[in-house]
Amino acid sequence: MNPAETSLVSPGPATDAPLVEVKGLRRVFDLSKPLLNRLIEGGGRVTLTAVDSVDFSIRRGETYALVGESGSGKSTIAKMAVGLLPPSAGSITIEGIDVWGEKSADVQRRMRRRIQMIFQDPFASLNPRWRVGSIVEEPIKAFAMIPDAKDRAARVGELLSLVGLDPRDGSKFPHEFSGGQRQRIAIARALASEPHFIVCDEPTSALDVSVQAQVLNLLRELQERLGLTYLFISHNLAVVRHVATRVGVLYLGRLVEEAPARELFADPKHPYTRMLLDAVPDIEMAGKERLAIAGEIPNPVNPPPGCHFHPRCPFVMPHCKTVVPPVLARGDAGVRCHLFAEG
Repeated sequence: MNPAETSLVSPGPATDAPLVEVKGLRRVFDLSKPLLNRLIEGGGRVTLTAVDSVDFSIRRGETYALVGESGSGKSTIAKMAVGLLPPSAGSITIEGIDVWGEKSADVQRRMRRRIQMIFQDPFASLNPRWRVGSIVEEPIKAFAMIPDAKDRAARVGELLSLVGLDPRDGSKFPHEFSGGQRQRIAIARALASEPHFIVCDEPTSALDVSVQAQVLNLLRELQERLGLTYLFISHNLAVVRHVATRVGVLYLGRLVEEAPARELFADPKHPYTRMLLDAVPDIEMAGKERLAIAGEIPNPVNPPPGCHFHPRCPFVMPHCKTVVPPVLARGDAGVRCHLFAEG
């Protein structure tokens, strides 16, 4: 079996069916010049593998965090999960329905109502020409959830109150709010369709540090109150430590480690995970030796063979440069590294 196509964790009991299942997910972008240019100028096709055979699952009510440096494929997975970007291979199943394989329009519509996304930049994701009430109301109208206009307006007021805003704010435009308030509006819009699964794509990275905790606390409160399931995309491990139930670590499109959050932060296995954690400012680590991240992430158009991380790894062995690492899976945790295969 190809190690790149093996899940990092062992499957759970058949009765404990996850809400979201991602299997063999792959996305390749064609960066080639037009055919005529290639014929005249010479050169072949150029492709970029943004996501390479990724497998993971998300249980109901939990927060699964995907972390990694920029260019690791986190946002690409998020877009495929919500139906914005088709995968090149593999499948995404949500509540037993294949997001990209389902042919019935009616089934797709019901499924997509249960999926929403909170984007990184709240100002860019809100229509500046629409009033806040219309923005929050749009999913309700799109899915024909509440036919009466007065009832819809009342529901919009409830949603704004739910995220800590005043129902009267519905008459204002997005530019009249602060960054944190705009993200609350985006959250209210995501909740309007009564979703079960929400993808949070760096939801606090564009906000001031003083506001980030407020938004994260709001997301946690809503999860507990409404029974939501999150896929949380972030490069900030300090944030992930406080919100995640389980964590998957991505490097150049490959999932290199996966574990419950407490276990991963207490005892990281993969050298890349250790480097990411050592880069997080921590006053308790003052004076202690840290494992610095060497070099920069390679060009994803031409990634290193074998283990993609080997040019930066302090423990690199000869076969790391040619052989894709096998997977060592133990219960709910797994790591893809030759170090553990050797042991």
